[in-house]
Amino acid sequence: MNSLVLQQPGALGWTEVPAPVPSPGEALVRVRRCGVCGTDMHAFAGKQPLFSYPRRLGHELCVEIVSAPADSGLSAGELCAVEAYYFCGGCPACRVGKTNCCKNLKVLGVHIDGGHAPLMTVPADKLHRAAKLLPEQIALVEPLVIGAHGVERAAPKMGEPTVIIGLGPIGLAAAIFAQAAGANLVCVDMLGDRLNFACGTMQLGKAIPANAGLAENLRKHFGQLPSVVIDATGNPASMRGAFQLAEHGGRIVFLGLFIGELAFDDPDFHRRELTLMASRAGLTGTFRDVIHLMQSGDVDVLPLVTHRFNFGEAAERLPQIHREPGLVKAMINFDNE
Repeated sequence: MNSLVLQQPGALGWTEVPAPVPSPGEALVRVRRCGVCGTDMHAFAGKQPLFSYPRRLGHELCVEIVSAPADSGLSAGELCAVEAYYFCGGCPACRVGKTNCCKNLKVLGVHIDGGHAPLMTVPADKLHRAAKLLPEQIALVEPLVIGAHGVERAAPKMGEPTVIIGLGPIGLAAAIFAQAAGANLVCVDMLGDRLNFACGTMQLGKAIPANAGLAENLRKHFGQLPSVVIDATGNPASMRGAFQLAEHGGRIVFLGLFIGELAFDDPDFHRRELTLMASRAGLTGTFRDVIHLMQSGDVDVLPLVTHRFNFGEAAERLPQIHREPGLVKAMINFDNE
């Protein structure tokens, strides 16, 4: 079968490989859809931390069961989301249930070959049924889980002043679940088209541009500074600025990351008694929760998919997709392969 491999930064190429054979505990699955992630673009550019080459990309997946272990409860033909995080289960983090920050975590499409192939094998316990959802919705589950986990970390209360900074796909995912949690939501970005998409197309709270007057504009809107600040930019200047946006006693969650160090004013941090949290990946239970909310109709995510192309076009489209106008989320269709 023909697979697409990132051989080194800037070098995607087709490689003929044998069809995979599942090991004990694994299911053989057919890839139906695969979302294009910022991780993929960073890996292509050589700017993704902890990435190893050569690597088959693709971790935002909808797959169809071809065969599964008899004791898995899975049946041929079922559509599933893939939990892309392979944790050890025995390290200190895993033992307390924080499997998303496992000391030995392996991520599909980053440390393990991903879904840029018609067939793949996946541990059966990493497959989450999503029978009521469309293939494109199912492929969105993994990035939605990242945003949902960030909101779980922040734990906004009903009506609590909350701001999401950075409205790429992960920031949008965080906004979707902050709104579902009942937060009093503001979305912030430097780009007007992103604000229009978030607060116009997706109806995700109030739009406020990122500018020099952001703190004062937030104070005027809420009557105070936000109690919850979720920064999904991965921009060090924005992340430093988040400390000045949080109200006394507030919570800051960093969903985005960058390669480098971050400094902040310690006396002001203490004076406000802020809580600072990182957020990485997501938990198995979050996959189930996100699928439940999607199946119930409580969240509408299909508008996130703005660009589509077939797997056979991927070698040409992937390197350029980030330049295409109006991009929010691109989706690769495998049905004709």
